Amino acid sequence: MTSREPKQDRSRVTRARLLSAAVDCLAELGWGPTTVAVVAERAGVSRGAAQHHFPVREDLITAALEVMFEQRTAAAAAELSTLPVGRDRTEAVVAQLVEYYVSPLFKAALQVWTAAAADPALRARIVPLEARFGRSVHRLAIDALGVDDSDPTTHHLVQATLDLARGLALADVLSDDSARRGEIVATWAATMHDALARTAVLAAGD
Repeated sequence: MTSREPKQDRSRVTRARLLSAAVDCLAELGWGPTTVAVVAERAGVSRGAAQHHFPVREDLITAALEVMFEQRTAAAAAELSTLPVGRDRTEAVVAQLVEYYVSPLFKAALQVWTAAAADPALRARIVPLEARFGRSVHRLAIDALGVDDSDPTTHHLVQATLDLARGLALADVLSDDSARRGEIVATWAATMHDALARTAVLAAGD
């Protein structure tokens, strides 16, 4: 048992390096150039070792997105657990959700989504993954805001925030959009806070 542990550890390290390199390559190079061989070179791993873990590119890419989304969601949850209260909390939550999407991971995922639009086999892999993580981030937002997602207005406000975050992330792909993004986040957060407060008052009166 002990003799196998170093080999198992090396295997985990190799896999982690490949997954991280895959996201970096997608974000920087795009879908076409991000082959298993290119990712292996970026990761400092032999092509044979890479193909041992991931026989085809689609296996590598979907695994990379899944692991990186999970890590990013866990990090966001930790960040959101230390926020202030009241109006400042709402703005902080909106800002954190936007930053969740404005990242190399989003740029990498965007490359995959674009490729999946023209590739039915890839789309079949990606659509369930995207749906699952969309639900996870929605739940993360609900928990951070401390609101009732069973209320339709609240549900739609949170979903609109996530849609806004994706749109702002898309605007940031080609150029630095941080200044305008900050203004939009502040404006939407104020609007959302007031709407959530009205919804809570109405619910309490029922």
